[in-house]
Amino acid sequence: MPTRARDRLLDTAERLFYADGIRSVGVERILAESGVGRASLYRHFPGKDDLVVAVLQRRDQAWRQWLREAVERLAPAPADRPLAVFDALAERFARDDFRGCAFINTIVETADPQSMAHLVADEHKRAVIAYVDGLLTGAGYERHGPLAAQLVMLMDGAIVTALRERTPDAAKLARSTAASLLSVSGNR
Repeated sequence: MPTRARDRLLDTAERLFYADGIRSVGVERILAESGVGRASLYRHFPGKDDLVVAVLQRRDQAWRQWLREAVERLAPAPADRPLAVFDALAERFARDDFRGCAFINTIVETADPQSMAHLVADEHKRAVIAYVDGLLTGAGYERHGPLAAQLVMLMDGAIVTALRERTPDAAKLARSTAASLLSVSGNR
């Protein structure tokens, strides 16, 4: 059963890791900002790596739920949903606290592809591809093959570009490119 201390640790670590990066945030800072004691931290998480994994797993669930809800709100018709992912991203990019993708950031920071954090981030990306694949099926694309992976690559590129340029315009450009891909796929 989750405790208040565990939740405070997760909330604080998620905020700090997203804002400043996993490597640059130490356990001491997490303890100081969460107000949780060291013994409580280690009772819930044997080490920082375990805390990172728990943060990523929780963020994965929240982010994918946010994306699903945003896409459904922005595109009530299933035929419009594959492109609505880019409209949802544009909304996210316009937020003051946008700092890129926590999962891309994690993959960059944890160069070891066998680390648990890297594996959780990779699984998140695979789940997003599966979600987009489902959107394509729901929109009537029958033989879409690698199309979902291509759209997620456009999403990832838009995320990085939006972070670099500090504008939601990258989502609009990615949406336009995705529309072109969808129009030439001819599977509908």
